[in-house]
Amino acid sequence: MSATTLRAVTHRLTTTPVEQLPSIASFLATSLTDCAELLSAPQAQKQGKSESDHAVQIHKLKTRLASLLQDRSIEGRWTAVVLAKATVEAGQWEILRGYEPIVRSLISILAKPDPISTRKLALITLTRIFHLTYQYPTLVREITTPHLPGFITAALNLVSTLVKLPSGSIRKTKPNTPFMETVLQVCLELVPRHATIFRPFASQLRSLLTEILGSTSIYFPDPVMDAAEQLFASLHKCAPKDKAGSGWTEDCKSTVLSIHRTADYIFRAVVEQWESVDGNLVFTRQNYSNELADDGTDALGLPGWKGVHAGADRLITLLRILSNFVAMPSASAVALPIGSILDLTSRLTSVTSPADGTQSSVQANAQISRDEREMLWAELPRIHIACMDLLAHVTSVLETSATPITQNIVDQISWVFKNEKTSRSVRLSSYDLLRDLVALNGPAMSKQSVAAIANVLRACCHDLLPPTGDSNSQNKAQTDSKSKKNNQTIANADSFLNPDLQKNRKSQISSQFPELERAASGLLQSVLTCIPSEHLAASIRTEIDRTIILVADKDAMLASVLNPVPAIKGRAAGASIIPFLVRGYADKMEVEALVRPRMPVLMTAPELDGYAEIEDEEEADEMADEAYNAAPETADFLKIPTPAPVETKAEPATLPVHPPVHKRTYVEESTIQTPSLSVAGDKEATQSKKARFEETVSSSVAQPSPAHQASAVSPPQIAAPVVQKQTQATSQTSVAPAAPASEDESDDELPTLNMDSDTDDDDEDDEDVTMEG
Repeated sequence: MSATTLRAVTHRLTTTPVEQLPSIASFLATSLTDCAELLSAPQAQKQGKSESDHAVQIHKLKTRLASLLQDRSIEGRWTAVVLAKATVEAGQWEILRGYEPIVRSLISILAKPDPISTRKLALITLTRIFHLTYQYPTLVREITTPHLPGFITAALNLVSTLVKLPSGSIRKTKPNTPFMETVLQVCLELVPRHATIFRPFASQLRSLLTEILGSTSIYFPDPVMDAAEQLFASLHKCAPKDKAGSGWTEDCKSTVLSIHRTADYIFRAVVEQWESVDGNLVFTRQNYSNELADDGTDALGLPGWKGVHAGADRLITLLRILSNFVAMPSASAVALPIGSILDLTSRLTSVTSPADGTQSSVQANAQISRDEREMLWAELPRIHIACMDLLAHVTSVLETSATPITQNIVDQISWVFKNEKTSRSVRLSSYDLLRDLVALNGPAMSKQSVAAIANVLRACCHDLLPPTGDSNSQNKAQTDSKSKKNNQTIANADSFLNPDLQKNRKSQISSQFPELERAASGLLQSVLTCIPSEHLAASIRTEIDRTIILVADKDAMLASVLNPVPAIKGRAAGASIIPFLVRGYADKMEVEALVRPRMPVLMTAPELDGYAEIEDEEEADEMADEAYNAAPETADFLKIPTPAPVETKAEPATLPVHPPVHKRTYVEESTIQTPSLSVAGDKEATQSKKARFEETVSSSVAQPSPAHQASAVSPPQIAAPVVQKQTQATSQTSVAPAAPASEDESDDELPTLNMDSDTDDDDEDDEDVTMEG
């Protein structure tokens, strides 16, 4: 089928006019994907009569793509770029080994005035080709090494212009270029795999990135800034192998110094109480009479800035770059500067904006105007969010090794949250960071650490609950109070015309921040799952349980049920929320497994470790009949005496002589009803049983079974009379336990039929010993 599809694709691609090819390009690309097995098969495995036909069709496809890439029409080149990528994805190595002409044509398209979509597709296709050749050294030598430098130059020319200076060549960005994000993403994808080829372009890329990251006059979208920050953090991989680790360390150190330099300027409106643990850190002196600005370049080479807002943007950008340094894999082993990072975040989080209606806990600088200080208050939440993102990256990299610094991070979060919890973004970042900390180090957290985040947990409950109170009732109360004074009423006419208006508004308000609700729910789940229950205060646990019940949070309720409140001496047992969980999610498999677990019963006794087979009803009836017919074996059991010696217990060798005792031995006796109170009415039946019993006992004494003879003669020290005496005693003791089981018949009088012992007192003692044995 794939051969037919490939033949149809080549036929359509050859016979269709070039102007109509874009309309069928998606169909042809999908069809080529279906031919992946044929395109990727090695030539040696293409056996059979159609081997030559397959090779001809693949050659036709490549030839047609190469001609379309050099076609004069825009439609032909656009279709060729689309199909070239589809062919490479389907054929992999078999297609790539003869793809060098197509790669050259794709690079040449970047310099042509083609539409933006064509050149973007060419960038993506070439990136994919260079990515696929990475694992094949032969293809790297034939395709990547000779063509990747030209591709980098062509890509950089799309977004910048090369300026030659005496110190070297630098790049200046082009204004309003639509290729910036694509080019940065392409470089970010290829630098880790082909760092050696990118090494001559490292200085050009750094100059281009510093202009993007430090720009204050040109606006770049957030995706462009994110790609630039990641690419800037990965440039250290272009250094030689012996300098890759030192390059990463120097870049991290320069980033930290740049952040401190920027903080010196934007925090000049307050008097900082923070003291650095690094004695080599030097503060920047500045003139308070001048406008807030940094005219020089920092340690990373970023240009200056002016104004509080621009300074905050620079500080946030530097924090994100440092986060990328921490999170991105390095080319060699490096030492993470935990002390410098915590010292930096401690400084940035120590300055907080005042809460509503309260005075700031930070001392103001009298030399700075109030306007600048208020602008700083407005920018602080953004700065603190960037700090939390940096700490989140540190936590994700260290994982359980972050336990020694967990308390420090929790203190910083609590301090910021206390003063800036009115900001939704601050709450969202705090919830995410605490969730990661609790998930990693929750069992190791102390009770003091858990108590420090009590306010955060209460805020989680408040964010999850819908808005409380009815504004209509509040308006009505206010109206009533005013009407008493002014005899005037003010009412919302829309509320009377549409009573559901307010309810719809509340539902919209509660669903406007799904990310905040997700973060709050995730934090509560982590707290209930990972933190020991005894560390949570009773009031906090109660509020959490009530909240998750009201919002019907299944995962949080499961976490609460699986980690219940421990029993405390002197207090009543805590109520379970399982009924609420079952009521809302009875159809969920995890709830069913929790409430009614269907686990196999664990057997500990050796005789119960077997498997019981379930038979049909007819087979069960047959088993019952066989058990009822086994009654004669009971009589044989009564006839056979116990061959145990008088003073010693039975030998293990004599045990197989006895028939096996099972639970159905006394089935015949157990079916008899309870004896009547009038014994006289059953006298005849009793006499008949007496006669039958005497005959049975006499026959058993006169003619013992061969098995009994063998067991009785085997002990050499025991004589035959002793065995007969023991036989009589054993027969008497064997019949006695069956007497209470009689019901209709008068078996309860069987003990009166026991023959008097004709032995001496010594023999009676021997019989007692035998009965016990």
